[in-house]
Amino acid sequence: MAKMIPSPHSLATGVGALPHTDPKQACDDVLALFPDFPYIPTLPDRGQLESIVFNDSEQLPGRLIREDRLLFDSTKDQTAAMEKVYMDFVEGNSAGYGLHVEYASAFIEMLSRKVPPTIVLKCQVTGPVTFGMQVVDANKRPIYYDSQLADVLSKMIALKARWCEQAMRDQTGAQETLVVLNEPYLASLGSSVVPVDRETVRSGWDDIASLIEGGLGIHCCSNTDWEFVIGLSPSVISMDAYATSTEFLLYADSIISYMEKGGVVAWGIVPAEHKVFATETVDTLNAKYLAIRTQLCARMPEKLFDAQSLITPSCGIRFADRNGSLAIMGAAAEISRRIRAGETGSRT
Repeated sequence: MAKMIPSPHSLATGVGALPHTDPKQACDDVLALFPDFPYIPTLPDRGQLESIVFNDSEQLPGRLIREDRLLFDSTKDQTAAMEKVYMDFVEGNSAGYGLHVEYASAFIEMLSRKVPPTIVLKCQVTGPVTFGMQVVDANKRPIYYDSQLADVLSKMIALKARWCEQAMRDQTGAQETLVVLNEPYLASLGSSVVPVDRETVRSGWDDIASLIEGGLGIHCCSNTDWEFVIGLSPSVISMDAYATSTEFLLYADSIISYMEKGGVVAWGIVPAEHKVFATETVDTLNAKYLAIRTQLCARMPEKLFDAQSLITPSCGIRFADRNGSLAIMGAAAEISRRIRAGETGSRT
């Protein structure tokens, strides 16, 4: 079970990617818009190595990059490299699993900043399901379908997540940290076309949670088996409330119980795709958020809902320019301001 983070009381933060290519500018923008709950963005427009999966692949045993694809070299014996991951995991030795500037330029930039110790600093790491389903072996089979490789992968990601939280604490001054597993492939739970075994997912989650001292969350921007995800007891569940709130709210009883126990829902109410965002206004998005709030608060206290909520874009912002990303993040910040100011049309 992950450690629960301090109640964010409807603060706003971001999710994943930004379209920036200047890491200093990206960090400046994040800290200006989300000073009370900043996050460390990824910058995939700088190059392939900073894109999802690639950015966390540096220590993957048997890694090959060929024709812009990330592969596992199953034609060679990778036993020694895999055993090293196992040993490092058992010993909690995360020193060799750090991020470097060519893979995570904004992370390295953010480590040079100082933040108040009272805030929560958030980063994201590619989750084992998404990682393992996008990397294939010599037979073009996702490595997540190999039980041994899936086990090694979760332990490698656990070590990387641990390195990230320790670096954030040691170098920025943040006392509270949140590492979120970026897991869009959790949409495959229950799929007959691209099946994912629940016990493999649970085992991998347990591996990662066992090494993390701060918060550990999950981001899935597609619909999934939310009952299963809630059952993992993550610190934060980050989801696309703009597109999938109807499906998510089918699990209202479990969501309420989760929030009562200290769990936080990051409501991705602002569409991260700029073309969709351009069809909305802050007022219309705020109204959509208030409709979600009203539905759940018919069965739970408004004070609890507000305390255990974050407001975010629906996913990472990539297909926009800097000004577009500022507008999207700014909308999340404004909805947060309205909620925290009590501008809800009802008593809080």
